[in-house]
Amino acid sequence: MYAIIDCNSFYCSCERLFRPDLRHKPVVVLSNNDGCIISRTDEAKKLGIDMGAPLFESRALLKQHDVAVFSSNYHLYGDMSMRVMDTLRFLTDDAIYHCVEVYSVDEAFINLDHLPAEALQGFAERLRDVVFMWTGIPVSVGIAPSKVLSKVANRLAKKDKKGSGCVMVLDNEDALQLAMEATDVSDLWGIGRRYARKLKEDYGINTAWQLKHMPQEWARKYLGGIVGVRMIRELNGHSCILMRDPLEKKKMISTSRMFGKPVFDLISIKEAIATFTSRAAEKLRRQHSAAGSISVFVVSNGISGASYSYDPQYINRYFPLMSPTADTSILIRTALFLVESMYREGTKYVKGGILLGGIVPENSLQGDLFSSAINNGNQGLMKTIDNINFSMRDDMVKFASSGLSRNWKMRQEMRSKRSTTRWGELFELSN
Repeated sequence: MYAIIDCNSFYCSCERLFRPDLRHKPVVVLSNNDGCIISRTDEAKKLGIDMGAPLFESRALLKQHDVAVFSSNYHLYGDMSMRVMDTLRFLTDDAIYHCVEVYSVDEAFINLDHLPAEALQGFAERLRDVVFMWTGIPVSVGIAPSKVLSKVANRLAKKDKKGSGCVMVLDNEDALQLAMEATDVSDLWGIGRRYARKLKEDYGINTAWQLKHMPQEWARKYLGGIVGVRMIRELNGHSCILMRDPLEKKKMISTSRMFGKPVFDLISIKEAIATFTSRAAEKLRRQHSAAGSISVFVVSNGISGASYSYDPQYINRYFPLMSPTADTSILIRTALFLVESMYREGTKYVKGGILLGGIVPENSLQGDLFSSAINNGNQGLMKTIDNINFSMRDDMVKFASSGLSRNWKMRQEMRSKRSTTRWGELFELSN
């Protein structure tokens, strides 16, 4: 059996945690640059506020119903996510069973094969209660024989929070049938819009229960090959999507952002790309790896002074490094060289990013015959910078090429305090 634990309206729940006055009131959280709504409480959903709706289209509705609006506060959300996942690891004896897979910032799968069937309901309720007690984040729990079915159970538990108590266990054929009959194929984990439309229009398959009874050979031919076969088997209770190693290292590392406002000058673009490269290099060193190549891209949208029209142009440059490295200075130097080759004066740039590829373990690197050993990789210097920035935060030590004012940074005009990760912004109880 598998369980999936999903935090309810996670970003909004994090904001409410330090704003008790917002309990039972509508709350929404915005995407980067305060562009679109990406998280809503149940109260906001009832008002007709759509997921992904642009802020400028929703302002009147938000103001009319006095909806609390927040910019994304990723420092807070990341820290609260870590607390939730650590709680799950403790409650499931993960150190012994290695049964927790962190799937996303607000979701985790748990392998429950070590628990007897009669203990599943009580265990799920304990997870729900203890996570809320220790972290303040409400969660929903779905349990079923496979990962796909556990996602079905979790969705139904969240859909009827009062009736289910945010817990649903599908441990018998009758419960599984009712759940799958109530699940549209478009709501299945792994079925996208295109395939959902194809299933409905071409084959008359509208529910998960109908899809479950399709032959595997049909799925192999019409539902994406082995992926479709896996879906059919998962719906029939056969576990095919195995638990992933939480320590699995990334083969590619990317950092990209929309700019807070359109950028026209080369200096600002260089500062942004240098900053993104520093971030990616930190991620690279965190998994004890080195990169063998670097790609830089920018997205332009029109020229200075021209009338507005949405016509983004993606420009990319790739460069293979002479030897793999995790040295931020080398990566920045290469990235800025690529930026200069892409820049066109007078063009309006709206986004930029970098991608590190050819990733290998750092302990497999060979020394450079033409460099002294002390300079190979600057590992000691990079480790010191990482330690200072981790403990002091806010890029206490940074490369000058990443700039000081950073006027290109994304907008976060309604961001709440980083109440758990900054001494100067710690939550204080009012009298």
